[in-house]
Amino acid sequence: MRIVHNSLHEEVADVLRRRIFDGELAPGMFLDEVQLAQEMSISRTPLREALKVLTAEGLVRHEPRRGCFVAEVTEQDLDEIFPVIALLEGRCAHEAALNATDADLEALEALHARLARHAKARRIGDYYQANFAIHEAIIGLAGNRWLAQVITDLRKIVKLARLQQLHAPGRLDQSLSEHLAVFAALKARDAEGAEAAMRTHLTRQRVALRDLSRAQRTKVAP
Repeated sequence: MRIVHNSLHEEVADVLRRRIFDGELAPGMFLDEVQLAQEMSISRTPLREALKVLTAEGLVRHEPRRGCFVAEVTEQDLDEIFPVIALLEGRCAHEAALNATDADLEALEALHARLARHAKARRIGDYYQANFAIHEAIIGLAGNRWLAQVITDLRKIVKLARLQQLHAPGRLDQSLSEHLAVFAALKARDAEGAEAAMRTHLTRQRVALRDLSRAQRTKVAP
């Protein structure tokens, strides 16, 4: 992808980040600075600064005297990350239950209605989009930028796994049920209930991802 004007390193980082998430730059792949700089028609200075940004985010790993590689996410990484995300998003749900106005809850109700329609129609791609919008709305209602920032950073690492937990058998209906439990607690202004329900939701996501990963390994095993 060519950058056609003088680009800041943040723009270069955005391009590389998208290519990583799209799978064009695969896990474990060596990032050839000369080749990448030529592809984007930039000097190696902003590229190196961009790689530093992605290294700090955990999307790239730097090996002394070898260079940079796209990070690989292990099962242990996911086992360690998901409890942290569950705690953080649980806290967001707790704060959202205390902060949400009637108008906020009406907007969330519309999002959950959309989520339910997509689940009924088995439209997994659309379900993911509605699911993300709900999580973002709850994080926004918490009003804590530090929580939001850390959650965003951790999500980037999880995204590298490129596993879609909603493809696990029965997970779509289970996920909808969990979301409705969170929303019920929010409507009741039950901060502790909302926190517990959100933590359960994220914990079960990890279980579904683990099951899916095992199934895929079994399928490819000789």
